[in-house]
Amino acid sequence: MRYLSGVASASTPGQNSKPAHSNPKQQQRNQPASGSRSELPAFVDWPAFPFEGDMRLKSLQDPVSAEPPRRGARQEQCTACHTPDSAYLWSNERWRLKSPPAPSGLPVVVILEPRAHLDLGDLSTMHAAELGVLTVRLERAIRSLESVAQVHVNRWGDGTAHLQQWFLARPHGFLQLRGPFMTMWDEILPPVEEHEWQMNLEYIAAWLADD
Repeated sequence: MRYLSGVASASTPGQNSKPAHSNPKQQQRNQPASGSRSELPAFVDWPAFPFEGDMRLKSLQDPVSAEPPRRGARQEQCTACHTPDSAYLWSNERWRLKSPPAPSGLPVVVILEPRAHLDLGDLSTMHAAELGVLTVRLERAIRSLESVAQVHVNRWGDGTAHLQQWFLARPHGFLQLRGPFMTMWDEILPPVEEHEWQMNLEYIAAWLADD
């Protein structure tokens, strides 16, 4: 979050303070959450932050000795590996594109996955090159929609062991959604209309199919 807050401070209007250079873990252990406004990070006052009112920091838990396995760490237990192509918007011999099962608050949310059971660091040179090309093509396709202003591209290492690269579209004109908090706004905003959501997905699938 400290890295993401630095990204957001460059793109989000509002007053920002310079981040402290001390160890955040040590800070939280030395100063347990008590609900004081002064303990909250500067980004809670940014226009893009979705919440207001009384808030308090959670206490930082002690680190565990061994990290738990991610979902689908073993291929035989991986949901993506056992999902047929019919559940995806688009696929070729090495890649597949899907969406969440229902509309959310953003006009487009799609997820690119390798067909093989690979994480980002496992990609071959060929897979890596294709990922770069597909990332650019998808960003162009999504951004060409009239309702879309910008596209965020994200990969979170925690969660599933099968690589998922997320593409999230910020709706045009909604400046409050700029920055890393857009994933929160996606859960907060009312879902887009079903027919608009379907049309957007069909458009993106057609764009990829048009080689």
